[in-house]
Amino acid sequence: MANYWTTLGGAGVLLFAAVQAHAVDQSEQIKRGEYLAIAGDCGACHTDEHRAPFSGGHAIASPLGTIFSTNITPSKTAGIGNYSEAQFAAALRKGVRADGSQLYPAMPYTAYARLTDDDVSALYAYFMHGVQPVDTPAEKTALPFPFNLRFSMAAWNLLFADNRVFQPDASQSAMWNRGAYLVQGLTHCSTCHTPRNVLMAEQPSKNLQGASLGTWYAPDITATTLQGKSQWTREMLAEYLATGHAANGATAGGPMREAIDKSFSRMTPQDREAIATYLLPVATDIPASSKSTGLTPVQGDDFPDTLAKMSEGEQVYRNNCASCHNLSGQGLNGLPALQDHPILNKPNADNVAMAILQGVWPEHGQGMIGFADSLNDVQVAAVTNYVMHDIGHSSVQISPDRVSVLRAGGETSPLLMLSRIGMGLAVAAVILTLFCWRKRRASR
Repeated sequence: MANYWTTLGGAGVLLFAAVQAHAVDQSEQIKRGEYLAIAGDCGACHTDEHRAPFSGGHAIASPLGTIFSTNITPSKTAGIGNYSEAQFAAALRKGVRADGSQLYPAMPYTAYARLTDDDVSALYAYFMHGVQPVDTPAEKTALPFPFNLRFSMAAWNLLFADNRVFQPDASQSAMWNRGAYLVQGLTHCSTCHTPRNVLMAEQPSKNLQGASLGTWYAPDITATTLQGKSQWTREMLAEYLATGHAANGATAGGPMREAIDKSFSRMTPQDREAIATYLLPVATDIPASSKSTGLTPVQGDDFPDTLAKMSEGEQVYRNNCASCHNLSGQGLNGLPALQDHPILNKPNADNVAMAILQGVWPEHGQGMIGFADSLNDVQVAAVTNYVMHDIGHSSVQISPDRVSVLRAGGETSPLLMLSRIGMGLAVAAVILTLFCWRKRRASR
């Protein structure tokens, strides 16, 4: 190959050097795009278990029904291989596919709209040249009528979507601005942590103030709350994003555990520090850790007459939880303590109940088994309330009926009922109109 170029003389050598430089630049662009895809957690939704990366088909539970992620490999028959960069950008930022149809906001294009042109270009380079094409189409989403009419999302976008690219705040540091860019855009934290209105749109006035995901609860991560009773610091937040654990006892579970395993833990320490700086703009000192070191002795009273006086929740706890968390939640032999755990400070007990039902399984390291198959709804509610009240000193409680809802995957959206009522009224109006028309015609 080199001989071919040298036969062209000096111009050929320069052209060869230019081709090599372009190849290096494209390689760097692809590598950067891969990092951005990790930070954006693209694989969590677009890669299903036992399927090729980004080939779609992952079932995403929503209050309106199951949404299946699309194939975003560069396949020209089943993926996005025919997308131009402009079409890719429109899908990423505006939720509009190449064929003009609308995406559902389960794809967080409302957050990705903040991405810069350079980052969009790098992502495009990665998905077009750094991902293996998979020609198997993903299962198609089939939401109930009228939500299967994708064009209705255009009206939703006009009402709620904000397509402005992120603009740095000149009054803040570069670290803060990087964190703001990540939180508001690429890592799309508001998608889970911001409450939504009846039309399933985020409420900007309650940004990051906590929201139910149907089953798990994404807590309030505003600075005031983080620096409150749980006493988060920037160092703790950065460590939590890297490992799923923090010095204040916090342990990630559910969707946050998945986000840490697949995204945050694979980001650079600098980016995790930037996120912590944005969420906690005023640095705080690390409080003295209450966590013990070495082996923790079993503590508590286990005499038969005491057992007879126990509530059902405490009995369930002793039989199933104390071997790992100690008799009063102090933690045992390096396993996490429940006393002063941030999960017990939340406005509802959903996360405790979900951890009991599903367990907490990190991608690496120790996990907690789930008890959905061995405990009924009454028992789960009882032990949840015992942990919240007796160990966490919280007045928050959960009912067996709520546990049943969580076990079933959460509540359906009121939009379903409203749409059905609306359709029923529309049909009734049509029937009434036809009846009046026929009656008027018969009277002539």
